[in-house]
Amino acid sequence: MGAHTDSPNQNRKAFGRLSLPERTYIADALRTETVGGVLLLVAAVAALVWANTPLSDSYETVRNFHIGPSALGLDLSVQHWAADGLLAVFFFVAGVELKRELVAGDLRDPKAAILPVVAAICGMAVPALVYVLTNVAGGGSMDGWAVPTATDIAFALAVLAVLGTSLPSALRAFLLTLAVVDDLFAIMIIAVFFTSDLNFAALGGAVAGLVVFWLLLRKGVRGWYIYLPLALVIWGLMYNSGVHATIAGVAMGLMLRCSRRDDEEHSPGEHIEHLVRPLSAGLAVPLFALFSAGVGISGGALGDVFTQPETLGVVLGLVLGKAFGIFGGTWLATRFTRASLSDELAWPDVFAISTLAGIGFTVSLLIGELAFVGDETMTDEIKAAVLIGSLIAAFLAAVLLRLRNAKYRKLWEEEERDEDHSGIPDIYEQDSPEYHLRMAEILEKRAAEHRRIAELTTGGSEQGDRPA
Repeated sequence: MGAHTDSPNQNRKAFGRLSLPERTYIADALRTETVGGVLLLVAAVAALVWANTPLSDSYETVRNFHIGPSALGLDLSVQHWAADGLLAVFFFVAGVELKRELVAGDLRDPKAAILPVVAAICGMAVPALVYVLTNVAGGGSMDGWAVPTATDIAFALAVLAVLGTSLPSALRAFLLTLAVVDDLFAIMIIAVFFTSDLNFAALGGAVAGLVVFWLLLRKGVRGWYIYLPLALVIWGLMYNSGVHATIAGVAMGLMLRCSRRDDEEHSPGEHIEHLVRPLSAGLAVPLFALFSAGVGISGGALGDVFTQPETLGVVLGLVLGKAFGIFGGTWLATRFTRASLSDELAWPDVFAISTLAGIGFTVSLLIGELAFVGDETMTDEIKAAVLIGSLIAAFLAAVLLRLRNAKYRKLWEEEERDEDHSGIPDIYEQDSPEYHLRMAEILEKRAAEHRRIAELTTGGSEQGDRPA
């Protein structure tokens, strides 16, 4: 995670400066996710308002409205189209992100990958453990153990945008890489634990479609009019197979080539991700939130969240499990690899980011629907717990981040400074003779201008001092 290797006699620095290409990629990705996160917040608020006003009947009518070809097994409600269809786009982007991280990002280097991977694993295992212990003590259902394991990067970035927090790029990279690994394990959980009775004919067709998809990519065939229909067929077959349809999106994303060739400015995977990410962040995820986050909220319902073991387990898992899991995993990883924190950061910064990762909105809502399918009352209560847990985590992270915001802003401004107007931040040009020559020329011009002003000022003062 943005770590770099020092000389053999020195400890490796965790949360060190990113390479320029990695920094540029992450800045572009997070910019889109931040806008999407704001839209996600707006959609969630709209859903809550719609579901808790006299118009609530229309909300239920719209999200339960069925549409689609029943002959193909796709006569689905609007809510199911959002969860199984639109989120396949979200997971497609997650698959491309993961592939890129593995071949061109931080995860390609095992030493650098240890930190975010261990942090993500602990950040999923500890919330699940908190949920299990809470329900063992309270006699609740174990079905929701996976609900508090997910982090919502878009929601977290929206909180940062609202706060006006300028995190250093290393912390932002850690948050993004953490979310990518988090998504990978969430995908595995969905595939393994939430697969219904398998239809092997449909599953075989989906696998065959994925093979064709892969072969076309290998042959260098281009054209969205080829891949989009094929992707829809694969998705439909995957849905009818009993495996959650979002797995199709992940599989196709992982197949894209994300390594650049000599004549390429961007790899095909990066190019397609750049095109699809706005669709995912700006449309797919907000619409899913609109039709999934609308739960009835009253004083009694809010009180039930903190008294039922299932919902309390979700809240505690997101707020406490995520914070201490990620923080503890990061601390263990640095101890195990003999890495030390960057001189510019401190452990409270890591804890603040770990707390922010307790925002588990989109995937947590999806897993909540899958875990308690058929029990509409419990599903809504779990969703309410996800909303409340995420809001508490967001509030605590806001307090912790604001305490260090002045420091973050100073670091961010240092990273962004470009005094020679080359388009590249100065911190990446310290070893470039051309940079120092440009700066010398700029400073000489400034010095000449200051001398000219000084001479004019001195001349004016001398005239003013002469006797009348």
